[in-house]
Formats: sequence, structure tokens, C-alpha cells
Amino acid sequence: MSASGKSAISSSSFDWSASRLGTPDAWPPALRLAADLLFNTPLPMLLVWSRDMTVLFNQAYADLAGPAYGKLPGGSVPPVMPPPLAAAPAELGRAWQGEAALAADRNLGFGGADAGGVYDLHFTPVRGASGAVDGVLCAVAAVEPALSMPQDSAAAGPLNILVVEDNLDSQYLVCEMLRAFGHEADGVGHPNDALDRLAANRYDVLFTDVSLPGMSGVDLARRAVADAPGMRVIFASGYGDTLLRHVEFPYLSLQKPYELDQLQQALDQVASALPGRA
Repeated sequence: MSASGKSAISSSSFDWSASRLGTPDAWPPALRLAADLLFNTPLPMLLVWSRDMTVLFNQAYADLAGPAYGKLPGGSVPPVMPPPLAAAPAELGRAWQGEAALAADRNLGFGGADAGGVYDLHFTPVRGASGAVDGVLCAVAAVEPALSMPQDSAAAGPLNILVVEDNLDSQYLVCEMLRAFGHEADGVGHPNDALDRLAANRYDVLFTDVSLPGMSGVDLARRAVADAPGMRVIFASGYGDTLLRHVEFPYLSLQKPYELDQLQQALDQVASALPGRA
């Protein structure tokens, strides 16, 4: 089983005939979205789908786990619980109950190029159409040893990002990607809720869809920038830059659907423009 290309990977890039999940065309939308996020994330990740513990994983996790784990991206019940799941049963249980959970500083052993080490495990519930938790995403982040920084060098630190997206599935996935990149992310679905968050909190970046109920993302960003001139804006739009022609403040835009590397490049670009982060 191999991916059909390197620029973008999705669940349709693989042959699932040997898996218990069947063809992706018949998958529930939540499984398809979560799997596509999994395969396009550079961070090692697992997706546990349904209570029978069907497990999918991406190439980064396969490289970490080693050849004994298998070459397929999953779709089967593993005979042995994967180390990240076995190391954090309480956090996994909380995710099944609908709560995002962090299992920090867990010592894990793997058989891949990195034989083991200390990892933070991020568990996120995946809700289906009924609102019930149908799966759990587990992101595996290696904990790097603390390094002393030179006096003339300052660590950039995470960005604090407000995501405004009225499609709740998309909002959830964007926030999860941003957190996987190491940033802080809050998500809201309505411009009024965004204005309330902006008034109560300081954000480095406003990441907003252009088309929103009640107020356009452009008008929302215009008000946000007027109140916080140092804030950076990233627009996401399925209509190209047609609606952005008369925007008078600096911004970046991403055309939906965008890839993870495009999102990361946009974040790097706005971070470099923030005071103290160049």
C-alpha cells in the first residue's frame, strides 16, 4: 500500500481492500475528514475509530513505531495496544467521553529510527453526525530537552490564534492542526462570538473564513485590526481573492482547500512580522 503522490495525501490515496473499514467512499464524513488530517500531518498521529479500537496511523507514526508495526496505514484492530494508547488509558478514556486531554512527559519505547524517548500525547475526540464521539485522534509530540538560549536570542513561542469558521467540522480540524503545530487556538463559528473573544483576549492572529453568517470575514477583520493594529490576519476562502480586492490592511489568504505546508508557511510569515519574533 503506497501513497499516490507526495504533494497531498488523503484516504483515497491508499488501497483499503485489506482493511476492515472498506472503501473510503462509504466512510462517514467524520472518519474521512479525520483520516485526511491524519495523513497530511507531519506529526506522528494515530486515529482510533469506534469502540472496537480500529486504528489508523500516518507515515510519521509508522517510521517511529518501526517495521514490526506494519506498512499499512491501519484499518484493523491491533493485536497489541499501540504504546501511546497503552501509556495514557485515563486520557484516552476522557477523550472517549468528549474531552480533549493531554498526557505529558510519557516514556515510550518504539522500534523505529527513534527507539524511544519522552513524548506529549494529545488526545482529541472526533464527533460524528449525531454528535457522539466516534473516534479519537492521538498526536505524538517528542519532548525536546530544554536548551539555554543566548542572551541576544529570544524564543518566538506559540502564536495565540482565533479561528472563525462556521463549519464546525472545519473549525475543529483547523484548531487541531494549529495545536499540532504548537500554537494556541480558540475556535468560534459566528462573528459576534469572535468579537466577544477579541474584546476579552489578546490574539496574535485572526484566522477567518471570508464568508460568515451575519458579517463577512473582511468586515470582522477590519474591526479587529482597528482595535488591535498589531494583529495579523489570515483569510481562508473558497472564492479566491475576489472578495479581498479592497482590503486596506495587510493580510495573507489561503485558497480552500489548502495543504498543511501552505498553512505553516502563512503562520511563519505572520510570525516573522510580529514584534520580537523576527
